[in-house]
Amino acid sequence: MSYSKGKYLLSLMATLALSGCSDLELLNPKGSVGEQEKNLILLSMGVMLCVVIPVVALSLFFAWHYRASNPNAKHDPTWHHSTAIEIVVWGIPMAIIAFLGWKIWVTTHALDPYKKLDSAAAAVEVDVVALNWKWLFIYPQYGVATVNVLNIPVNRPINFHLTSDSNMNSFFIPRLGSQIYAMAGMETQLHLMGTEVGTYPGRSTAFSGPGFSGMHFPVHVQAEEQFNDWVKEAHNSINALDDTSYLVLRKDSEDNPETIYGSVKPEIFQEITMQYDCTQENSLRREGDVSHCTQSGSVVMEKH
Repeated sequence: MSYSKGKYLLSLMATLALSGCSDLELLNPKGSVGEQEKNLILLSMGVMLCVVIPVVALSLFFAWHYRASNPNAKHDPTWHHSTAIEIVVWGIPMAIIAFLGWKIWVTTHALDPYKKLDSAAAAVEVDVVALNWKWLFIYPQYGVATVNVLNIPVNRPINFHLTSDSNMNSFFIPRLGSQIYAMAGMETQLHLMGTEVGTYPGRSTAFSGPGFSGMHFPVHVQAEEQFNDWVKEAHNSINALDDTSYLVLRKDSEDNPETIYGSVKPEIFQEITMQYDCTQENSLRREGDVSHCTQSGSVVMEKH
């Protein structure tokens, strides 16, 4: 292979290797939580590079300086200890670990997904149900619901309440912030806020079966007026989310289209979550869901 062809091949390989890095979602956040997480990632990376870069540079320098053909390289076969070197190689990493441990501890508590966001704007409540293989979003304040599409207003906190009516799943909107799990018979919480109008991808990040690849949805962060118009338009939908339609919706299906429900049965999210409570009647309960209840008063539903 000629030099020119080899150079061209290496350039092509480098281009292909970097082609997937054109849109790093975690490093291009569009939400307040995502911005703080990005800052933590960059800070941690920068601090660790303070060790990595000198180590790599010194490794290359030592290999070059102490090569066999260098007559100026001092060789001392009796050398065995240096206090200064010991302080550097142990002290700096220990200081970095201590700093990162403190910073991550503080940031982890500040970004607790259960912690509500401080904002003068009113929050929007969204109930999320992971199904096979689609996402159901219920807006209890507005009496509408959607499947595989999420609309939220910009610069307003979004209080997510999540559960699953099937396998354990994972809810993630990379541009907005944290990931959280959704589990059957349990309610988890997540608090996010979009700070820039746009459409961003949301997805499942936990393999849940053959339809997993279709468990993604667009997140439309809209101006307040645009969001209010969307809610009004959603109410015009003839679809109604009640017990009958929900039992049809939760059947296994793949690559589900975006759907809007113009009306929603009150408290349906609570009924979905409480299916496994042995002490309550539930019209959504599957046969055998509480077959493990061996005595009166047994409760298996948990809220975290």
